[in-house]
Amino acid sequence: MSDRRDSLGGERVEGRQAVRELLRARSRRTLEVVLAQGLAPAPVIDEIVGEARAQGVRVREADRAEFDSMARTDSAQGVLARADPLGGTDLAALVASAGGEPRPFLVAVDGVTDPGNLGAILRVAEGAGATGVLLPRHRAARVTPAVAKAAAGAIEHLRMAMVPGLPAALRALRSAGMWTVGLDPAGATSIHDLTVACEPVAVVLGAEGPGLSRLAAERCDVLASIPRRGELASLNVAAAAAVACFEIARRRSAPN
Repeated sequence: MSDRRDSLGGERVEGRQAVRELLRARSRRTLEVVLAQGLAPAPVIDEIVGEARAQGVRVREADRAEFDSMARTDSAQGVLARADPLGGTDLAALVASAGGEPRPFLVAVDGVTDPGNLGAILRVAEGAGATGVLLPRHRAARVTPAVAKAAAGAIEHLRMAMVPGLPAALRALRSAGMWTVGLDPAGATSIHDLTVACEPVAVVLGAEGPGLSRLAAERCDVLASIPRRGELASLNVAAAAAVACFEIARRRSAPN
């Protein structure tokens, strides 16, 4: 059994969309679905119950007091599930196609500790077509119920690798032929002018507040910034991830 420090987490999933995607994806075993008593009828609830029963997953109701005691987020929307932990992917597997198709498009997280931000980043990465995510073992949030809720099901569709240290992982990516692009408000290159967007690439996102760590920044081939027109010095890390990832996705899908 792997050390819990290397576990991505994800055993508790809360929120209607997140539980629905857990069941739809069938990428790991769902152990139980719990519904709060008195939920108003809704198509998504019917879909969750139908999919769970089709898979032989136990569905039960809990009174509000019990449900609230089980929930780990402020807005579980009356639905939660227990599941096997998320299965991690080896870093080598994420870069295996660096010389072919599909070209790797990774998102690396450097010290993001806010669950809402991490969940939003995972949702962005999945939506933009990222082929994998790197999470450091230290100085980063695990996939807690709050992360899973904010990710809205993205964790079921993303390959994620837990790495001992991000600087070493970035060095490994470069050795495998990938470009590493760190987002930095002071970066000399605009994300809109990124010449390596269509190459095997990893976008590196820094922590809330301090941004990229010194070692991670030193391992990046390019430091890219997002042009701003207002007075604020920077964007929230999840918002910056959305701008950068969808800009790269746009460039990669454009006709040659």
